[in-house]
Amino acid sequence: MIKEKDDFSDKPNRLAALDLALLLGRIDRRTFIRLCVSAGMSAASATVIAAESSAAFSNQLERARSLESRYDYIICGAGSSGCVVASRLAADPRVKVLLLEAGGSDEAPGLVDPGIWFTNIGSPTDWDYRSEPTEALNQRSVVVPMGRALGGGSSINAMVWARGHKNDFEFWAKESGDRNWGYDHVLSIYKRIENWQGTPDPARRGTGGVVWIEQLKDPSPVATMAQKAAARIGIPAFDDMNGEMMECEGGSAMPNVIIKEGRRHNMFSAYLRPMLTRPNLTVLSGAFVSKVLLRGDDADGIEFKWRDQLHRIQAGKLVLSMGAINTAKVLMLSGIGDQNALKKSEISSHHHLPGVGENYQDHPIVEGCIWEYKTPLAPRNNAAEWTFFWKSRQELAEPDLQPFLLEIPVAGERMHKLYRMPENGFVIAPGLVRPRSRGTVQLRSSDPKASPLVQPNFLQHPDDIEALTRGVELCREIGNSAEMRDLVKQEVSPGAVSKAEVATLLRNAAESYGHSTGTCRMGTDKMSVVDSNLAVHGLKNLYVADGSIMPRVTTGNTMAPCVIIGERMAEILTS
Repeated sequence: MIKEKDDFSDKPNRLAALDLALLLGRIDRRTFIRLCVSAGMSAASATVIAAESSAAFSNQLERARSLESRYDYIICGAGSSGCVVASRLAADPRVKVLLLEAGGSDEAPGLVDPGIWFTNIGSPTDWDYRSEPTEALNQRSVVVPMGRALGGGSSINAMVWARGHKNDFEFWAKESGDRNWGYDHVLSIYKRIENWQGTPDPARRGTGGVVWIEQLKDPSPVATMAQKAAARIGIPAFDDMNGEMMECEGGSAMPNVIIKEGRRHNMFSAYLRPMLTRPNLTVLSGAFVSKVLLRGDDADGIEFKWRDQLHRIQAGKLVLSMGAINTAKVLMLSGIGDQNALKKSEISSHHHLPGVGENYQDHPIVEGCIWEYKTPLAPRNNAAEWTFFWKSRQELAEPDLQPFLLEIPVAGERMHKLYRMPENGFVIAPGLVRPRSRGTVQLRSSDPKASPLVQPNFLQHPDDIEALTRGVELCREIGNSAEMRDLVKQEVSPGAVSKAEVATLLRNAAESYGHSTGTCRMGTDKMSVVDSNLAVHGLKNLYVADGSIMPRVTTGNTMAPCVIIGERMAEILTS
């Protein structure tokens, strides 16, 4: 919470927090201007921003005080997809739009400061989910990050804008039977929405759009040396990770990031912030959705708790955008899912749809390849300044590996028990972006407040072990290379070990990339949940628009593809 006595003179990233505090009514205009000026902003600029934020706050306060009994559209979840859908729909002044978000936003530094994004995990801005113990991970339970804030995952993640490989969208088009999910159309959307600040590429990149995307500025020597080491072993370096590199067999690059003027620029800022003065858009934070209201085969509205009161509001059309875990959970709480599973949770089956909660996918990342610095290097930018995409087997159609450089010596609980973690070091963490393993999301009980049962089944498929074993080999070759020698004091983990010992390392060190997807799969078969228009099979006026609709998880970080899903949903609803 912002306090008048706080000193912001050495905290430029807190300007964004001040703006949000004013927008949410937590400080008044006069206090905002005084604190902004003390942080180095001109009085004129602070006054202009204060007027805009005050107008947005006043409008949203009035909208909340006069909730209507029916809206043309209700969107549940203000994440990377939901912000897009709400913004695009509210552009039409003839329709009334209600956006519900369980989280809010506070002034947690990790929401604005790119360098400490990892402090968001397990904080009040994260749902703080953990998986069930997983057999292939030696019965470990892993943290499964999910954003609980305006902006969703785009507010708590590492800010990496990774479009996905060309083949990802070709697969989606094939599974859905709709070419509008294919690469050509998806590329046209990316070019329309991006405000790309990096090397021009008119064939692939857009400028002037709503999403500000930068190349990293002045990356750490450990990132530049890792890229040189990778090139020496045959992994080509690219200037742009979202250009030609996502159409070919792989390469390495510094990631694109949603950082503007040194601060996170999440999808709330990109899409929703400019719309908050509109009289036809109501945004409720702290609104906990419990179920879809059904009348026969018609989704009639939504039930949610807000300010300690239960509300039921009707909708012309209802869009669930709460992420792969919570969207599946709310569908099941509403009696939509596998009838036998619902019966076990003492929920009456309203609509038998066996694919709900199935096909769960996430990218496992192995925090197990760790080095100690000779001389400590402070993390820069988002503290994750280099990545590469590569094939574990040459015959694959696209890369299945995405290791990431982490400029802090991060590791899970089991690894801390097995190895002495250095005070100063870095990790080159093997990541698997084409996992063969599939998991589930199920209800723990019929209580909406109960966290769901998330079973990712990480490393269950033997191909995943084989691929990540190759990933460990590549990461060790880079980390122990001549290029890295001046930076590295010693390899902490895993060292020269056998293939069997690498498999043990994987089971002890694999964690979640935070890319939960797939539980409401788009397709045409009986296990799919939505069709190519993102409409729930067999029900009217009910749609899903978030990462849960992915038939197969994309190659890389999933924020950008979730924005595409939101854009496609808006296209469908407004066409």
